[in-house]
Amino acid sequence: MTSEVEQPTAMSEALGYEQARDELIEVVRRLEAGGTTLEESLALWERGEELAKVCRRRLDGARARLDAALAEEEEAGAEDAAAGGDTPGA
Repeated sequence: MTSEVEQPTAMSEALGYEQARDELIEVVRRLEAGGTTLEESLALWERGEELAKVCRRRLDGARARLDAALAEEEEAGAEDAAAGGDTPGA
């Protein structure tokens, strides 16, 4: 029974950000449109929560990569300044 719960999460994790976002938009559209049974609405809600988590993890990962790149660039600039290198605009 555990594999049934874990499988959708593993499948969701394989989605890229844009795919997860687009599916999440569709889930929200369907929920807002109404006309679904309680069970269908709950399933859609759960799927939406799962997709939102995937999107958040993807965005957090992208932010971490950007922060690391900026820190690396800043560190390289500080090393150049300490070594007496010419820094454009300085």
